[in-house]
Amino acid sequence: MVGIVVVSHSPDLATAAVNLALQMVPGQPPPIQVAAGTADDRFGTDAVRVAEAVAAADDGEGVVVIMDLGSAVLSSELALELVPHVVTKIRLVPAAFVEGIFAAVVSAAAGAELDVVARDAEAALHAKAVQLDKGQLAQPQAQTEAAPPAITRPAIVAEATIVNADGIHARPAAMIVDALASSEAQVMIGSEHSAPVSARSPTALMALGTRAGDVLRIEADGPGAAAAVDQILALVRDGFGELVRSAKTSAYAAPAAHPIGVSPGRIVGPTLKMPDPLAEPDPTRRIPESERPAAVLGLSNAAAEVAEQLRGRSAAAGTVGELLEATAAIATDPELLADAATRVRDRGLTAERAVWEAIEVAADSMRAAGSRQALRVSDLYDVRSRIVALLTGRSGARIPDPGHPFILLAVDLAPADAAELDADRCLAIVTEEGGPTSHTAIIARSHGIPAVVAARGATAIADGTLLLVDGNTGELIKEPTIDQQGSVRTSHKPHRERLAHPGRTADGHRVALFANITSSDDVAAAVECGAEGVGLYRTELCFLDRADPPGIAEQVSAYRNVLAHFRGRRVVVRTLDAGSDKALPFLGHADEPNPALGVRGIRTASSYPRVLHDQLQAIKGAADAESAEVWVMAPMITTIAEVRSFAETAHGIGLPTVGVMIETPAAALQADQILPEVAFVSIGTNDLAQYVFAADRHSADLASLNDPWQPALLRMIEMVVIAAADGGKPVGMCGEAAADPMLALVLAGLGISSLSMTPAALAQVGRSLAAVTLEICQRAARAARETDSAAAARDAVRAVVSPSMA
Repeated sequence: MVGIVVVSHSPDLATAAVNLALQMVPGQPPPIQVAAGTADDRFGTDAVRVAEAVAAADDGEGVVVIMDLGSAVLSSELALELVPHVVTKIRLVPAAFVEGIFAAVVSAAAGAELDVVARDAEAALHAKAVQLDKGQLAQPQAQTEAAPPAITRPAIVAEATIVNADGIHARPAAMIVDALASSEAQVMIGSEHSAPVSARSPTALMALGTRAGDVLRIEADGPGAAAAVDQILALVRDGFGELVRSAKTSAYAAPAAHPIGVSPGRIVGPTLKMPDPLAEPDPTRRIPESERPAAVLGLSNAAAEVAEQLRGRSAAAGTVGELLEATAAIATDPELLADAATRVRDRGLTAERAVWEAIEVAADSMRAAGSRQALRVSDLYDVRSRIVALLTGRSGARIPDPGHPFILLAVDLAPADAAELDADRCLAIVTEEGGPTSHTAIIARSHGIPAVVAARGATAIADGTLLLVDGNTGELIKEPTIDQQGSVRTSHKPHRERLAHPGRTADGHRVALFANITSSDDVAAAVECGAEGVGLYRTELCFLDRADPPGIAEQVSAYRNVLAHFRGRRVVVRTLDAGSDKALPFLGHADEPNPALGVRGIRTASSYPRVLHDQLQAIKGAADAESAEVWVMAPMITTIAEVRSFAETAHGIGLPTVGVMIETPAAALQADQILPEVAFVSIGTNDLAQYVFAADRHSADLASLNDPWQPALLRMIEMVVIAAADGGKPVGMCGEAAADPMLALVLAGLGISSLSMTPAALAQVGRSLAAVTLEICQRAARAARETDSAAAARDAVRAVVSPSMA
């Protein structure tokens, strides 16, 4: 490549300008040398330094020299007389300093010849001047009419709307980088809020801070540009394969006021802390210039080895494997490595200190991009720790193995750490940081391990302390009493433990135990865990990544793939619960200021009745082709007119068992009028709680209001059950409240006839029900309903049921 020398009076200015340019370099940067300041470290320029830098930057293709002002130009001219004769091709370029460096670095990295690099650097102001309507003033004198334009529009420009709620975080960024691995195209991606960045840098892509609804602008040039853009468009429109999961969860910047349960389960065990992380490398140590090339090479090799280790463990790691692939991409991020290498070459930092600082800068950028990206900073730090450990020969923090089951306490947990978890030993996970969409939460749920995040001060708990962890509510109790331990399990079970028998109390009262499902993975888990059927089949998956709704035949195929696994068993199919909050282009309403209170669920049918009609036709077709017992229900009901319209449409198509969801206060208050119109109702506690308490259910700060143990919510549930009992209609529960083994007893006592939950919770809820009689469940329900807080409700119920479970 063509080499570049930057001459400046100020080392800080030169280094900053070079680092800025390197932020946008796709792939390997060209040789760059900085000649700034004088030999005695004063402000100024030195011709000898410039000559040495020119010789060092020469890669056989020539050198471009870019200067700031005044004596920098004179020193550079004098340096030409001092440069060894082996360097024959040098261009002193009268370019704008920052813009010229940027243009030269990008052009040289792309493989341009010396004259082209020099011309691009000289013309670097042209694009800015045109933007400010001063284009004629910016034309470089050296550029003739016959010469090609210095800066042209990219050959391919395309736009795509982000459809997954978390935007381009670690995993999607790695997918984009991987898609471009074999392409020679130069690709940049920006958004309406952020300037373009290199599409080959996962860290820069994450720092864009995108989220659902943001419009990406993709610019590409060079061989294969069109194919590269098509690949990226396909990934974006597909939601990077995580549409439903991302759309259902969110995180907020404000720190949580209390611990948050993110993976269900209630367990007691001894605590054990993660080992302390590696100490920060010495910031004052410097290495001689002669040793810096070797240090840069060692840094690159260590990063490559870390990436290889992570990828080697990802193939058999399931969900964690996807996260490990994303972490491996961070380890080999060219911009991170270029930043670290520059710190070694220009400042003489050790390789370990250079990578420490480079990743800290990247982490700051991710924090500034918003809370969704901030939750992934732990992945950057994990990569840093592993690279530093290799460079220094020290042992990094690893999952401990005390030889007995334990509850793991950590500041945060990276995917690579989680891959080392022994699911037979780790009873639960408690971290000080993280949120509902953090990797700790994702990993814990995939393993079926109870987990609590945002538990400030957790790592101050001494090793060996007996701790009760409730992954449903976030409750943590140090040294719990015998009574408090009575309702929890004390040994870890496989995360896909099978339901021992149909749900019933000790005296035989039936409470059917169903699974909530969205994807094929959920179906497999439900079957493996022995679900009695499906209490909530979310049908959004085949709608979410499309500009037009799927046809009837396509939907029939998708629904049959689910129904075929539940022959003779009930499957409750919920019609499309989507709207502006899930960014479906064919439903419009993309600019609603408050999507949770906007056009969603059954409300979309008033504007797009064909979408609902076709879906009901497809459900009927799939039901006729399979032997499952298919029930159908509509979400987000608020009026009797909506109930009647939906029931008439479904019955008219030939679906015999029609119901609705109770997830708004209006529906609960009108339950006595709704139930005569339908065969059943199902309560969605997630939405019902947020509407009852006017509290966003994704907000960590309001988690205490969205607690399903709140007495006001229990009373509203009881109101629905009483109305259903009068007409002999069943009432199901499909919110996450059903996965709480203790709360399940309260719900059974209130009169709920079926509970639907994440498959991993089925066995534990089944054991809880089997341990008590219906009369105890009813006493527990009365005790909870009559309290004045969620905490008091829990305590009251434990007092009722603990003697029976002892």
